[in-house]
Amino acid sequence: MAAKAGDNPDSLMTLATVFCLRNLRKTMCYQGFRNKLCLRSDIFLPSEICDKLVNTYMELVHTDSNFEPEESFFQLFSDPRSTRLTRVQLREDFVRDRDLEAIRKQDLIELHLTYCNSLSSRSLKTLTCFRETLVSLCLFGCTHIFYRKGGAPLACNEDTEDEEEESPASRQMLETDFNFQGFNRLRLLNLGGLPDEVDAETLLKPLKSLTSLDLSNVQLLGTAFLTQWKDRLASLVLYNVDLSEELVNTVVEIVNLRHLDISRESRRTSKFKMTRKILTAIVQRLVNLVSLDISGHVMLDNCTVPHFEEAMGRPSIEPCKSSIYPFQELKRPLQFLGLYDTTLCNVTHIPAYKVTGSKNEDQVLNAIEAYTEFRPELAHRAINQLFDIARIQHCSQLLRALQLVIAALKCHKYDKSVQVTGSAALFYLTNTEYRSDQSVRLRREVIQVVLNGMEQYQEVTVQRNCCLTLCNFSIPEELEFQYSRVNQLLLKILEPARQDESIQRIAVHLCNALVCQVDNHHKEAVGKMGFVKTMLNLIQKKLQDRMCDQVMEFSWSALWNITDETPDNCQMFLNCRGMSLFLECLQEFPDKQELHRNMLGLLGNVAEVKVLRPQLLTPQFISVFSNLLDSKADGIEVSYNACGVLSHIMFDGPDVWSMEEPRRDTVMDKMWDAIQSWDVSSRRNINYRSFEPILRLLPQSISPVSQHWATWALYNLVSVYPLKYCPLLIKEGGISLLEKVLELESSQPETKDMASKVMEQCENFKEHPMETNHGQEVNYGQRG
Repeated sequence: MAAKAGDNPDSLMTLATVFCLRNLRKTMCYQGFRNKLCLRSDIFLPSEICDKLVNTYMELVHTDSNFEPEESFFQLFSDPRSTRLTRVQLREDFVRDRDLEAIRKQDLIELHLTYCNSLSSRSLKTLTCFRETLVSLCLFGCTHIFYRKGGAPLACNEDTEDEEEESPASRQMLETDFNFQGFNRLRLLNLGGLPDEVDAETLLKPLKSLTSLDLSNVQLLGTAFLTQWKDRLASLVLYNVDLSEELVNTVVEIVNLRHLDISRESRRTSKFKMTRKILTAIVQRLVNLVSLDISGHVMLDNCTVPHFEEAMGRPSIEPCKSSIYPFQELKRPLQFLGLYDTTLCNVTHIPAYKVTGSKNEDQVLNAIEAYTEFRPELAHRAINQLFDIARIQHCSQLLRALQLVIAALKCHKYDKSVQVTGSAALFYLTNTEYRSDQSVRLRREVIQVVLNGMEQYQEVTVQRNCCLTLCNFSIPEELEFQYSRVNQLLLKILEPARQDESIQRIAVHLCNALVCQVDNHHKEAVGKMGFVKTMLNLIQKKLQDRMCDQVMEFSWSALWNITDETPDNCQMFLNCRGMSLFLECLQEFPDKQELHRNMLGLLGNVAEVKVLRPQLLTPQFISVFSNLLDSKADGIEVSYNACGVLSHIMFDGPDVWSMEEPRRDTVMDKMWDAIQSWDVSSRRNINYRSFEPILRLLPQSISPVSQHWATWALYNLVSVYPLKYCPLLIKEGGISLLEKVLELESSQPETKDMASKVMEQCENFKEHPMETNHGQEVNYGQRG
């Protein structure tokens, strides 16, 4: 069998790394003074393992809500004699000055800091500790690292582990003492988002050997300084840098450039016009280019070949056939060409192996891939276009699309626009049309990022998209690995303050599905989260609005499910005024058959708990149950469930029946009449996981009508659904109990006759299992 999309297993290295990080005290660490985490003295870890530990730690912190960060984690790597770090990638506000200071003695070769807004100029001092070894440095989006905290001078204090972290708003004073003097090995530098107050030219002047420079979103006061690297620079990124004729003339002097990015976020913000002359100069002067990005620029019409003059045949990447005039002079096709948000992406012949744009699925996926890490503002627009492709057309590169959207959602967990568009795209990429091609592992990744989005954002659109996406999965099976987490998130959505009807409806549906056909320990755990109270609060609100809608019906259905064979949850139902709400719903909605069925099914579960039955034994409740015996709602279901409740109550005997009205004999007579009125071949809206509550009513003489109801229930189920219920009855020892019914003198003749038929049905099933299936199996969820 061929492997499904995304089914490649994790490497042993990855599995071992994650295990160690989740069990630090049981593997490589011990609890030191003041509960400080310390590395064991007999441990020495090479750079390959240390780099993996740190980078995986950061990923777990940002993508796994169950992972507990360690306050002193980075201190584990403070001593290069026992740990060696060389390549470290840290991101987001989680990273603090003291974390970098903890690893200042390491000989780092690569240090990538992305959106680390909690860092102050103290971390600039720490950077100087790495100046002799650092080859690659990224400070993208670290907007506060060039400012002092509260005006403090630049310092690297050994005793600052417990300093009080100040908010970014308090960082006002620009750090002027730092420069890159002594960073002689530095080759790759990303200063994207450098504050306008920092003079890039002065900061960069000491660096003589740069080969890659990223100045995205940086305001350049002059451009001539770039020529100091004209013989060395191979990559230059000037995304969202205001272009001018002077800047273009400077750039084309850097003749060894292989990658040039002069793109913008949007054409709407661009005053500069990209002309045929400028593009021609770039192609002619920068002969080593393999990658060019001119996205977001206004292109003048003279750049493209008129449609009627375009080369015939299929789309070609040969430069000589290019539909873009300046690119006809290329010696070979470009490896990458960024044309996102330009008119050029729509032409026929583009001389590049990989193109970003919006013309087709391939261009859109290339855009998501190219822009996700540093340009979420572009990635979210491209994901939105992928959403339209998946919704209206067909996504032909499903695995790649899913992996890119998942990566974007993980990378930008705190970016609302990415979360909105990404969660919407996932809804269509995981629906039935694509499901058969997706592996368990891939679908679990989708669930993880969806739950991350639900945790991070209470905003209506994200919540709705995430809930709808979860509906594309088999519930509860596919969500069981995150069972507790998903229930907690759904219950949070259903808090009374939230009134969005569409989300409420979807969330209640999911809650109901999650507690259907799961083990009792799952139900008990969810009950302790406040599930019962939350559902009853929803019912209370609907009663106040005098509205019986899907939320009302699903809420009662969810309560039916979660109380099945779970006494603690039944107790919670009674404690939270459940019976009062039951009576109010009966009175307010007398004709709602589905509602009545769900409520009576739930009360059947309550009645199965012996210690709770006295709370049902009141004149008011018994009269209601007795009256419902005559109900024709939902076939026999309401009458059947009401009779089931009464059967368990009657099973406790006449001694507990302390009321004068209604009389016990009168109610039992009504029960007999109801049972005899039912069609034994009725198809059922019910699904028993166990017959134990029914079987306990068989071998007894205290309540013959309860015995008869139990026998009728078994005969109906084994005759209509033999494939499902004959094996269950045999497995649970029902045959021997039915034999005792035949032996008891107190058993009524019609009860004995039905018991014999049940035994005969099961015997026939054992001999001819396929011939006894008179009806098609229907799965309505569990009993409740």
